Order: sequence, then C-alpha cells, then structure tokens
Amino acid sequence: MSTVKLGNSFVGEGEPPYIIAEIGSNHNGDMDLCRRLIDAAADAGANAVKFQSWTESSLISKEEYDRNPEYSDKKRHFGSLREMVKAYQLTSEQHVEARAHAAARGIDFCSSVFSPDEVDLLEELDVPFFKIASMDIIYLPLLAYTARKQRPMVISTGMATLAEIERAVEVVRGQGNEQIVLLHCISIYPPEMDTIRLRNMATLRQAFDVPVGFSDHSLGTSIPLAAIALGAALVEKHFTLDKNMPGWDHAISADPDELRTIVEEGRNVYTALGGSTRIVTEAEVEKRKAFRRSLVTRHPLPSGQLISEEDLDAKRPGTGISPAELEYVVGRKLARDLGQDEVVRWEDLV
Repeated sequence: MSTVKLGNSFVGEGEPPYIIAEIGSNHNGDMDLCRRLIDAAADAGANAVKFQSWTESSLISKEEYDRNPEYSDKKRHFGSLREMVKAYQLTSEQHVEARAHAAARGIDFCSSVFSPDEVDLLEELDVPFFKIASMDIIYLPLLAYTARKQRPMVISTGMATLAEIERAVEVVRGQGNEQIVLLHCISIYPPEMDTIRLRNMATLRQAFDVPVGFSDHSLGTSIPLAAIALGAALVEKHFTLDKNMPGWDHAISADPDELRTIVEEGRNVYTALGGSTRIVTEAEVEKRKAFRRSLVTRHPLPSGQLISEEDLDAKRPGTGISPAELEYVVGRKLARDLGQDEVVRWEDLV
C-alpha cells in the first residue's frame, strides 16, 4: 500500500496519524469565531482544519427547505432550515479569509465539496486535498469531476455498502487518480458503541489497498485513539471551542483539551506501536544486570569441590552466571573458596 501526500504530510503505513479538526459549520457564520477555532486547532497540534463548502443553493432542495420551516430543538437550531443554511454557509470571500488565516497559523486548510463550483473554488485556493462527505459517495458525477483535478481525495464511507465504496473508488481511479484515502465512518451523531466497528478499517485496507482512517462522531477521545491503535492513517474529529454553543454539531465535537489529547496521545500510541520485529533495547539489556538472577551458592564451598545442582540457587543481581547456563556449571570444579550466598562467576570455575 502506497502513501498519499496531503500538503506537506504523508499518510499511510509507516507515517504518523494525520489529525483533522473538523470545524464544519461550528463557526456559526461568525468569522471571528472561525479564526479563534483555527487558532485553537493549531495550538492543539492538529494537521488541518476542515470546513464544509456548501451554499443555500448547492445542497438542499426547495422540498427539503419547505419540510423544515422550524425546529423544536432550539439549542441546536433557530428559525427554519433555510435561515440556518444562509447563516452558516461560507461565502467565497470567507473561504479566502479562512484559508489565509490557516496558512498564517501553519495549519492545512481543507473542506468538503458538494458541487462542481465548490470544487473549482477550493482548487483556486490550492487545498492539499478534497474531502468527499459520506452522503456523496454515491454522487458519481461529483466524484468524477473532483477526481479529474488530480488532487488527493479523502472519502468518508458512512452509510455505504462495500459495493458502493468499490464503485466510488472505481470512478476516481477511472479518472487516473490513485490518490485516495478512505475513512471508515458511522453517520450517526453520536453512534452507539457496538455500531462503530473499528475493525472495518482493516477490511477497507485489504479490499482497496489505500490508506484508511476514521471519521469520528463518537463522544470523547477513547474511540479515535483506539482507531489510531488499529492503524488509522487519518482521524477526523468535529471541533468546537464550547460544547454548549448553539448550532448543529457543537455537542458532539471535541473541545480544545480533547483535541490536544487526540493529537498528543494519538502520536504516542502511533510511536508505541512500533514495528513487528522483536527488539530488546539497550536500556533493557542494561537493566538485566539489576533485575535478572545469577547463580549463587547455597552454602560455603571449598576450592576444588565438584559443584552439584543442590549447591546452587539463583538470585539478583544478574551480573554473574545466568541460571539459564546451569548445565555448564554443574560438575565443574571451583577454582577458589566461595562463601554462602556468593555470586558465582566464570573465573571461579576451573
């Protein structure tokens, strides 16, 4: 499996996890909040901040707007669906502003695309990759149009069957684009633990031979860290400054402390995984001297005596003859007198 380059980072086997702070619409249409979110994500050590590039006209039909004139949940919603979309969409100018601020903070700027126009906008902004949301894994014309840009594509797989994922990968590869990262995802906010099935990442790796990560909608930090322990090349986590803010996704998002935990502990997990070759470190070899046992005398033994197994015990430190070499000591003569409980060394033997 080859790696894929996202900006200045490689993702895939042998590379540390790439962490995306999914701001999405958590900026609430407020560019000051947007900048503070970017700052907090950069301070937490994330590799990228991700937005969602949709407009009032590019994603939702009149029928759906008409179906949602108001909401009972006033914490997550205000007014009608159309009013919320208008308030939370990012204009082209706001994309430029957010991208510039991310660049100034040294963090990658990326976004999910929902129409060809948004693909073109992000192409102009020189994003390191395009994100395809789970809902659009079956929107094959959008996949093909995006793939023709020949930039890496990160594709979430929530709600999709293996056959639908296969078709999407075929469409992208059919445009000559092999720069694909798949994200295992459960499109429920938040999902039940028994539905997350992180071992599906291995299934996707085996089936498509591409780097595989995890788009997380669970609460807390344990599941994304577990995903990294299972080899996730990339972790995407919704991000907010305050879980109690009004808006669609704040309640299921990571706050700055949680994001920092995912970044720092995730890289610790990756480092601790290491390779599959058994290695004893130099520090462990040195510790053998204190923690392992040596052969010692059970009682005083005179010079010239033939040593029997009954004459010997094994105790710390490990600076003498190892008990694993007992068979090479029994039957040998002593070259000098040894006291009781004395460590036996090779020079003590004839």
